Amino acid sequence: MDKVRPHLFAGLTDDQAAEVVALGSRQTLAAGERLFDLGEAAESLFVLQGGRIALSLPMKVQGVEKDVLIEERMPGEAFGWSALVPPHRFTLKASASMESDVLALPRVALLDHFEARPEVGYAVTRDVAAIVGQRLQVLQAMWLREMQRVVELSSA
Repeated sequence: MDKVRPHLFAGLTDDQAAEVVALGSRQTLAAGERLFDLGEAAESLFVLQGGRIALSLPMKVQGVEKDVLIEERMPGEAFGWSALVPPHRFTLKASASMESDVLALPRVALLDHFEARPEVGYAVTRDVAAIVGQRLQVLQAMWLREMQRVVELSSA
């Protein structure tokens, strides 16, 4: 296992974490390289091993397509949770902010592993639920700021 123990494996023993890591494959991304796009089929869950990953929402701003940064992932953090949550489509775009190393954990292999080892599946999916909850908080804060702006504009 790498120096940084992934948050995703917090509830696992070292042996259990090593078994999950063995299911994956490592990828190196160049700075600016896209890992996945919004709406693309989510076939893998990812763990960042080095570098930084920007999770952004592509949108048109004044007629120009821009990627609005939602959050960044640091080493040890997981992303791409859509691989484990139906309908298995990515909800944001992921690209490397700098050269980055990721561990790609294929959904099918993970689910088979979780079926054979329910205690591992429980621990990992509990951590995935925390990631989803964090995203909900980020988006809620963004939405509330926008609502505040709209209310202030309408009462001016």
